[in-house]
Amino acid sequence: MKNIAVIGAGTMGNGIAHTFAQFGYKVNLIDISEESLDKGMKTISGNLDRMVSKEKISAADKEATLNNITTFTDIPKGVKDIDLVVEAATENEDLKLKIFKQLDENCSAETILASNTSSISITKIASVVSNPERVIGMHFMNPVPIMKLVEIIRGYNTSDKVTKSIMELSENLKKVPVEANDYPGFVANRILMPMINEAIETFYNNVAGVKEIDTVMKLGMAHPMGPLQLADFIGLDVCHSILEVMYDGFKNPKYAPCPLLTNMVMAGKLGIKSGEGFYDYSESKKAEKVSSQFS
Repeated sequence: MKNIAVIGAGTMGNGIAHTFAQFGYKVNLIDISEESLDKGMKTISGNLDRMVSKEKISAADKEATLNNITTFTDIPKGVKDIDLVVEAATENEDLKLKIFKQLDENCSAETILASNTSSISITKIASVVSNPERVIGMHFMNPVPIMKLVEIIRGYNTSDKVTKSIMELSENLKKVPVEANDYPGFVANRILMPMINEAIETFYNNVAGVKEIDTVMKLGMAHPMGPLQLADFIGLDVCHSILEVMYDGFKNPKYAPCPLLTNMVMAGKLGIKSGEGFYDYSESKKAEKVSSQFS
């Protein structure tokens, strides 16, 4: 398995493309937007520069990594003669189903089709593919080049052969693959998102302030980042959509997004990506200043 296609040049997509390319795989990075592709390649180049400055890789390694990536704005051209497709588009079920229908039409029957979804059912995604045994979840963590974990999610029909192949591939990327079955939120987000939601509820109910909640979890529970800062880092819109998927899947009110989270997403306060969430990022990306809305 040497030829990889990654669909989506956003935060996760460019990180996945970077990681495969750094380990010598030929990568086709596909996005409908030329602007997104340019931005994604710029991010990859900047991240590689940081690695060079820290002497983790050489300038030649950086050049080789970038040369391993080719960009496309067209799925049929981008997935020609590909061994594995990793879909990393926006966390939207309809969009993912549409992409997988296209992949089914344009990929060879042997191509493994993986989704980087963080919560949407792999079984549901596989239902639009003619041979669903080749569909699997490959959920990388952000930032992809640094984080070791990959959640490998078996859909109802995913074959043992495909699972074994993707587990081995993840290890080739120096990642630690962990197998999970296909239920809403899988393992990572089934545990993480209710914690983030509860932290938002705790703030919403005036139990403590933003900084105070984060400090308790950092100093009391040894978390490297407080839950509200982490929510800003992930993106409040992403947290909201994952909670909605879990609420819809389990019909359990404990997964319902906090009303404050819903309001912040509607107001466009999405965290680091929008410049403001629970913290203000206009001057620094380090979550040092609580948003004026909450201070």
